Amino acid sequence: MKRSLRKTPSNTNIKKEKADTPSTEIPQDLWTKCVHCGGTIYRPDVKSNYYICPKCKGYFRLKAFQRIRMTVDKDSFIPWDADLKTKNPLQFTGYLRKLEETKEKTGLDEAVITGEAEIDGHRTVLGVCDARFLMGSMGEVVGEKITRAVERATKDRLPVILFCCSGGARMQEGIVSLMQMAKTSAALKRHSDAGLLYVTVLTDPTTGGVTASFAMLGDVILAEPGALIGFAGPRVIEQTIKQKLPEGFQRAEFLLEHGFIDQIVERQEIRNTLAQILAMHEKSPAEAAACTREKNAETAVKAPSRHCGEIPAWEIVERSRQTDRLTAWDYMQGIFTGFQEFHGDRYYQDDGAVIGGIAWFQGRPVTVIGQQKGRNLKDNLKRNFGMPSPDGYRKALRLMKQAEKFGRPIICFVDTPGAFCGLEAEERGQGRAIADNLFTMSSLKVPVLSLVIGEGGSGGALAMAVADEVWMMENAIYSILSPEGFASILWKDSKRAGEASAVMKITADDLLSLGIIEKVIPEAESASQNNVTELCGIIEEEIAGFLSRYEALPPEELAERRYQRFRKM
Repeated sequence: MKRSLRKTPSNTNIKKEKADTPSTEIPQDLWTKCVHCGGTIYRPDVKSNYYICPKCKGYFRLKAFQRIRMTVDKDSFIPWDADLKTKNPLQFTGYLRKLEETKEKTGLDEAVITGEAEIDGHRTVLGVCDARFLMGSMGEVVGEKITRAVERATKDRLPVILFCCSGGARMQEGIVSLMQMAKTSAALKRHSDAGLLYVTVLTDPTTGGVTASFAMLGDVILAEPGALIGFAGPRVIEQTIKQKLPEGFQRAEFLLEHGFIDQIVERQEIRNTLAQILAMHEKSPAEAAACTREKNAETAVKAPSRHCGEIPAWEIVERSRQTDRLTAWDYMQGIFTGFQEFHGDRYYQDDGAVIGGIAWFQGRPVTVIGQQKGRNLKDNLKRNFGMPSPDGYRKALRLMKQAEKFGRPIICFVDTPGAFCGLEAEERGQGRAIADNLFTMSSLKVPVLSLVIGEGGSGGALAMAVADEVWMMENAIYSILSPEGFASILWKDSKRAGEASAVMKITADDLLSLGIIEKVIPEAESASQNNVTELCGIIEEEIAGFLSRYEALPPEELAERRYQRFRKM
């Protein structure tokens, strides 16, 4: 019996048939999976959306050159020190092979790229870490590249911007890696002593020895949303102390709440934010002062007449406490432009009762700080009814020291019933925090102006009013404590607060007569949204005059005059 044989097509014919048949499969490289939500997403959509998941808004980690292209002006980046070679100081088995494999895979020579670039025309030294290279860990070459970049920036008097992304010190280099923490920090200290700007942008993840050195030493510290930032990682902590960590622990939002970073900035806004910060640190004090004088000569606002001595003291107390009275935030928005709010005391938390940052005033950068009350119950709870904690005073002090470093005048808006006197405030050193402000403000070598806009209660107000001049709004008060407290202590009867307010000499006119303040800003009607534009125009003109007078003085003379101002009281 003959076997029937069926002819089978050759492999060549099979391949040809497949090639001729239209494919229904989606090319793999056009799609990717989000590491946050697990969703399948179209790669071009991710790229056009700054590498942010269009579904869950989760951030993808960027490659170093992606970050550079996204941040700096086109073709402006010039790399430095690309020829530095990583060694094997511990003769760690397999380390050099691992390095070669990582170089091949990533196309990078090391975990950081440094160089010079421009952002919106502003020259800066730039460093960008890349987590693909051994988790961005800091070995000798990483430390050396960052140190050389900082040293060159110091020599050329340029700012430094460093995008941090790292798992920490590089274990394969042991103690040599550890020494990079000290080396980079020492270079940054010299850069800071030269009065130069250093900005860090913390991205996911920034941990270990990098967090404990160059990442947290920025004059301004920014972070991307949701970035993991911490010294010991969550897994290490949980395994060590056997304790469940709170939701969102060590994320950027957690650090902002606890006072360790200035701002969380969306990725699409990083370039603009950095450009603004660079611009505010670029002008010399002399150039800025000249610009202020020119603006001052352009316009003059006529001040309304005042009602000297016509209003009972207690009525002024009540006006100073009105819920619709203008707050520090209102004046900041009405007088200054481009306000960049900076958060946190770098120790414990961000205090909502104190707001501050940098802004433009008639073409020159200034530091602006204010005690902030809320408009309603919810806002007042957030602001603690305008009563600062130690963290608020430490935030103010940090911003003042930063202003001195960069030669920026300081404008303070005082509005508090007094420093917060709760248990936690005492535990965190309320008295010491106020004392530190008085101590440091007395010798700051930049002009300092304080304006009491509502209540100026006790040491809580004085901690932001050791200034070259102190002004008051016509319907503001400034006192040793509240009239209610005064009456309770001296007469054992808080109901005599109205009587107390008359004898305490707490109104603007009283204090001008006593020589405690230098100027009263008139209010034709009590300060509110109805006359905010008019009042801000008056105050702006007065500040311009103040800066014209005080910026002309040498730094040492400024501090001496301030000392003598209080010495004679």
